Amino acid sequence: SEQARLKGGVVQEDTEEWQKEPSFAGLERVGGVDLSYIKGDDSRACASLVVLSYPGLEVLYEDCRMVAVSAPYVAGFLAFREVPFLVEAVQRLQREEPRLKPQVWLISFYSALLLTGFGVACHLGVLTDLPCIGVAKNLLQVDGLARDELHREQIRSLQREGDTFPLTGTSGSVLGMVSCREFCNSSKPLYISVGHRVCLETAVRLVQSCCRYRIPEPIRQ
Repeated sequence: SEQARLKGGVVQEDTEEWQKEPSFAGLERVGGVDLSYIKGDDSRACASLVVLSYPGLEVLYEDCRMVAVSAPYVAGFLAFREVPFLVEAVQRLQREEPRLKPQVWLISFYSALLLTGFGVACHLGVLTDLPCIGVAKNLLQVDGLARDELHREQIRSLQREGDTFPLTGTSGSVLGMVSCREFCNSSKPLYISVGHRVCLETAVRLVQSCCRYRIPEPIRQ
C-alpha cells in the first residue's frame, strides 16, 4: 500500500526549464547515488553520493558511508531495503552544503524496468521531489524482455554515437532505452529508464552528455 501511494506521485515528463533547452542551459549540478554491497555479505553496504558540476563534470561534493542493511530483500520492493540510506545521504548534503543540491539524480539501479513499474529511481525521486534517472549495465528480463539473439542484434546495430533503441515489452509498453557508445574498445550497452520528473528522451540525452567513459560520470564517481 505504501508503494502504491508513492507510485501515485510519479511524474514521467519534463518539469524543469533546463530540460527544455537542447544544451541543458541552466543545469549546473548533477548528482549520483549508489549502494554497493561487500562481496559475499548482503548485510553490509557502502552508500555513496556525489554531486558534479555540469557540463564540466567535476566533483563538488562526496559522501561515502558504510551501512548495516537489515531489511530483507523482496522482489519488486528493493527500494524499501536500500532507499532509506540514500535519503540519509541526501539529508546530510542538504544540511552540510545546501547550495550544492543537485538538480537531477542519476541512480545506478533499474527504475521503470521492474514488474511493479516503481523502482529505486522512482522511489527516491518522489521522496526528494527531484528529477531522477535510472541507469543500469544489465538488462532486467521482465515483460518479455530477454538477452536473446534479437536483443544482441539490436545492440550490434548501434553504430553511431547517440544511437538508441527502445525496450518494448510484450505488453507494448516502452520500459526504457538502450544506448551504446564505444569506450576503451568496449561496446557494452547502458539501459536507461525514467524515475521521476523527466521524460525518457531527455533522460537519454542527459545520460549520454554525462559519459566520459561507458558509465555516466556521476555514477562512475
